[in-house]
Parts: sequence; C-alpha cells; structure tokens
Amino acid sequence: MRYRSKTMATWLGVAAGALGAQRFYLHGARDVLAWLHLPPTALGLWGAWRMHTLGQDDRLSWLLVPLLGTMLSVGMLATIVSALTPDARWDARYNPGQQPRQTRWGPVLGAVLALLIGGIVLMGTIAFAGQRFFEWQMEAALAAPHRPLRTG
Repeated sequence: MRYRSKTMATWLGVAAGALGAQRFYLHGARDVLAWLHLPPTALGLWGAWRMHTLGQDDRLSWLLVPLLGTMLSVGMLATIVSALTPDARWDARYNPGQQPRQTRWGPVLGAVLALLIGGIVLMGTIAFAGQRFFEWQMEAALAAPHRPLRTG
C-alpha cells in the first residue's frame, strides 16, 4: 500500500482541485466523486471560452461560467479541509499500518493559498451571477410592452 502524503494532496487540490486531482490521488481512478468533478468544470470552461469568443452578451455563458467558479470553490474547500486534518487522523484514514510522518508547513501554506483563491473565486462568482441575473431582469422589463398607469 502506497503512502499518501497530505502535503501532496493539498498542493494537488490547489493546482487542480476543480478537476478532482486530489480525489484521484487519494482514492484512485475508480472514485466516482472524482469523475463527477470533470463535467461541470468542463462546462464552466466552455462557458468561459464562449464568453471570451462571443462576448458578454452570450446568455449560455451566463449560465456556464458560474459552474466553473463553483467547482473551483469546491476544490479549494476540499483542499482546506484535507490540509487542516490532524496528522494522526490523516494517517489513520489514508495510511493505516504505516509509519506516521510529520507534515510540517506544506499543508498549512497550501490551505492559506486555497483560502485566498477560494474566497476570491467565490466572491467573483456571486458578483457575476448576481449582476447577470439583474441584467436579465432589466432586459425582460424593458422588452415588456409598456402599459399606462390607471388613474382613478
């Protein structure tokens, strides 16, 4: 049984958490949850490409880009949780029967970076989705036929 490093899992999560890299490292290629990271991330990347290519008026990209932000935030949250797991609990879960190892500062620095990235991406995703929603509402209101107010 191979040793699963908490530091390696943390930095894989920072680098490619939205793609499920951390889960593939920890659980292998048969992990269904790791594979479930790929479709929404790919759709979100496609939405970002559409927005870059077709401009900000593309409504499909309005729906797809927040998927990318959500998946990036989920990846960073999973990274933070695993990085801050105590070493004894980590070894009991992922390295049973093996010699415990001290992780030092690698996972902590990864958790700090994941918090920074995750916070920025989550705030940006919420702002983008909110702005697009209100723009959509405004367009619908302007497109509706104007009815005069009834008096009396």
